Amino acid sequence: MPNTQIEILAQAVVARQERYHRCTPLFDQLVQLLAQGRAVAPDRLASALQRPLDEVLAILREHPELEYDAHSDIVGSGLTLNPTPHRVRVEERTLFTWCAMDTLTYPVSLALTAQVTSRCPTTERAIRVTVTPNQILDLDPPTTVVSLNMPEAAACCGNVREDVCQHGHFFASREAATPWQATHPHAVILSVEEAYQVGKLVEGYSTRRAP
Repeated sequence: MPNTQIEILAQAVVARQERYHRCTPLFDQLVQLLAQGRAVAPDRLASALQRPLDEVLAILREHPELEYDAHSDIVGSGLTLNPTPHRVRVEERTLFTWCAMDTLTYPVSLALTAQVTSRCPTTERAIRVTVTPNQILDLDPPTTVVSLNMPEAAACCGNVREDVCQHGHFFASREAATPWQATHPHAVILSVEEAYQVGKLVEGYSTRRAP
């Protein structure tokens, strides 16, 4: 895919994130804390942001996609402590993500190297890749592709996990992705390298925008 198309797609992803109000320092900080491998109490998040707890709680209530434990602490926001098909091993910690694309972008935003394992929903073949802040390594199988859902604004329900993340998969090949894509007209299929480059651009845009 030419760089211009990757840039256009990255800009569309940023616009989608803004539509869900997730391109904010609050969610960046939340992922940083979740990456430490334990639940995040809202008051801990508020303290890290140096913002009033009531203000932070009001924002969190607007996001039905967030996962909580029995103590009302946050355990999932893209990066999650709850098992999903997408496992991320970081510094002896086992974490998970809501979608395949997240496994390629969080190592960039967190400046960490991750050993990623997932599974093709069509063939059941295991997918493995090492993701660093600068490159992807040891992709197996090398034909693996990634699905990225780009729903129209009118089709969005306000829950980014339901609208976008649950449609983000690794497929063992483009052929394996074809039947799935036929029933998901708003999805694009990218090579792992293309998806990684989109994620790096998105992270760059977000960094420049952050106050």
